[in-house]
Amino acid sequence: MNHRYDFVYLFDVKDGNPNGDPDAGNLPRVDAETGHGLVTDVALKRKVRNFVGLSHNENPPYEIYVKEKAVLNNQNARAWKYAGLKPDKKLPKKEEDAKKVKGFMCSNFFDVRAFGAVMTTGVNCGQVRGPVQMTFGRSIDQVVAAEHSITRMAVTTEKEAEKQQGDNRTMGRKFTIPYGLYRSHGFINAKLAEQTKFSDDDLELFWRSLEQMFEHDRSAARGEMSARALLVYKHENQLGNARAHELFERVTLDRVEPAKPARAFSDYRVMFEGKVLNDVVDCGQAHDLGNGVTLIRRF
Repeated sequence: MNHRYDFVYLFDVKDGNPNGDPDAGNLPRVDAETGHGLVTDVALKRKVRNFVGLSHNENPPYEIYVKEKAVLNNQNARAWKYAGLKPDKKLPKKEEDAKKVKGFMCSNFFDVRAFGAVMTTGVNCGQVRGPVQMTFGRSIDQVVAAEHSITRMAVTTEKEAEKQQGDNRTMGRKFTIPYGLYRSHGFINAKLAEQTKFSDDDLELFWRSLEQMFEHDRSAARGEMSARALLVYKHENQLGNARAHELFERVTLDRVEPAKPARAFSDYRVMFEGKVLNDVVDCGQAHDLGNGVTLIRRF
């Protein structure tokens, strides 16, 4: 990979819970001081992993290391077997063998070479620092969580049925926010990509994952979640030509009618350097910003 990338990712949710907090009764995550909604980077990466695994049937080099019901030490042991070694709690003493073990994990598992991994859990495959990193998603405006009582027309046990004298109802609750538009920032480190062998083809798959991952992650709890925009800053070299925060600050969002609560993506305008984004660059097009940086609007 010959270029550094920074990106702005916009996604939204309608009548759903984009990322419940299990330590708070699965309430939508919020910034306690500002009331803005939050979606963790872990939740976003989980959806990327799911899409990559789904689209490539979990076949190498697109296996997923951190996935549902995975036993990580079993995966680590495969790397030692590949290197012709007996699994151990310490990395192989020979540098060549240690490289083989780490190399197997990077070459087989997309999420290891993209996001990195700590693989020291019993069967030691070392640590890998990934070139792809994302921030929490933060809502543009404050969100208000609504609590809904729901009824299931059934009970679990005969004892519950007897207690209700045949009425057989189970009460429950679910939490949603009416609407929230979230913004996350991301970074692609070309130097780390060299170490994990994260390629331009892998990067293209990552962009496609951000575009399509919500389409394959539907559930009643999450309502309607949609990817709305992906703006990529491409630097002309590996180290980059501008500071990321200065590039991110060029993208702002304005409310069309600030006095009314937002309930759709159309209630916002995406702006670039004070101009409506649609007037600056079309979807699928690139816009030269000068100083060795190009803005690419993926969607």
